[in-house]
Amino acid sequence: MQIKTKRSLLPLFLMICLSFFACQNSKKASDNKSFNPEIKKQEWAIVLHGGAGVITREKMTPELDKQYRAALQEAMNTGIKILSEGGSALEAVEKTIRIMEDNPLFNAGKGAVFTHEGKNELDAAIMDGSNLAAGSVAGVTDIKNPITAARCVMTNSEHVMLSGKGASQFAKEQGLEIVPPSYFYTEKRYNDLQKTLKREKMGTVGCCALDKNGNLAAGTSTGGMTNKKYNRIGDAPIIGAGTYANNNTCAVSATGHGEYFIRWTVAHDISALIEYKGLTLIEAAELVVNDKLVKAGGSGGVICIDKTGNISMPFNSEGMFRAYATADKKEGVFIYKDEK
Repeated sequence: MQIKTKRSLLPLFLMICLSFFACQNSKKASDNKSFNPEIKKQEWAIVLHGGAGVITREKMTPELDKQYRAALQEAMNTGIKILSEGGSALEAVEKTIRIMEDNPLFNAGKGAVFTHEGKNELDAAIMDGSNLAAGSVAGVTDIKNPITAARCVMTNSEHVMLSGKGASQFAKEQGLEIVPPSYFYTEKRYNDLQKTLKREKMGTVGCCALDKNGNLAAGTSTGGMTNKKYNRIGDAPIIGAGTYANNNTCAVSATGHGEYFIRWTVAHDISALIEYKGLTLIEAAELVVNDKLVKAGGSGGVICIDKTGNISMPFNSEGMFRAYATADKKEGVFIYKDEK
C-alpha cells in the first residue's frame, strides 16, 4: 500500500517540475523581451536634429522659434515624402540633410560657422545599415552639399573618408556642385565668430531613417565648432562616433562636443548595447547620453531609430532642435528640454 502511494505521487512530482521549468523559460522570454519588443513594426520612420546646446526660450525670440520649427518641418517633409512613396532610407537621409545644409539657420552647409582664421570647414558622413557601407568628407571648403559628397565616397570610391583638397577634387570629378568659399559666408555666423573668439560653440544637423524594405540609414553634416583651429575635425564624419547605422540594431546621428563623442564612440556604443546587452533603443541611448557622457563631461545629444521603428532623441544640454515622424501618422517638432 505504501509503494502504491509513492507511485501515485510520481506524476504529480513530474508535473511540478515541468511547471517550474516552464516558469523559468517564461521569465527568460520576458527578460529578453526588450531586445525583440512585441510591437507592430513601423512601415517607415524618420528622425532629424539641427544641433544641441544652450537653446532656451529666453535666448530665442518668438520669430526665430517659428523659423526653426518651420525649417525642421520642411526638411522632415522631404524625408516623409520619399519614405512614404517607397524610397530608400539612404535617399531620405541625404535629401533631408541637404535641405538643412541649404538653410543658413543651421550649422551645416550654407550656415556653417567660421574657424579661427575666418573660414568655413565642413564635415559630413552617411552610412547604409543594410551592408555597413559608409562614406564621409572632412575639412572641405567648396562643396555645396557635403552630405552628397559623403554618399559619393561611399558608393563611387573604395574609401570611407576623404578630406580637404582631395575630397574637393573627388567631388568635382563626380560632377557635384562646387561653390566659391564665399558662398558659406553669412553675416550672423561671422558676427558669432567675433563674439566668441574665446568661447567655442558646437552645432550639427543629422537624420536617421527606416524605409519600407526594413533598411536603416544615418547621416550627419556640420560646420564644426566656432573658432576651431588647426583644421580640427569632430565626430560627425567619423563612423561609429557621430554617425552609425546597422540593420540589426539601429541608426544614430549625434550632435555636441565632438571630442567626447569620438573618445566614447557614442553612436556605435548605442548599437553595441542593443546587440550585446539586449537593451532597448531608449535604454541604450539614455545610458550613453545621460549617464556615460555626463560622467565624462561631454554635452550634446543623439537621434536614433531601431529596426522596428522605435525613436529616441535624448540630450543632456539645455535644448536640441529635433523632429520625428512615423508611418502611423505620429510626428512632432521640438526645441526645448521640456517639450516631448
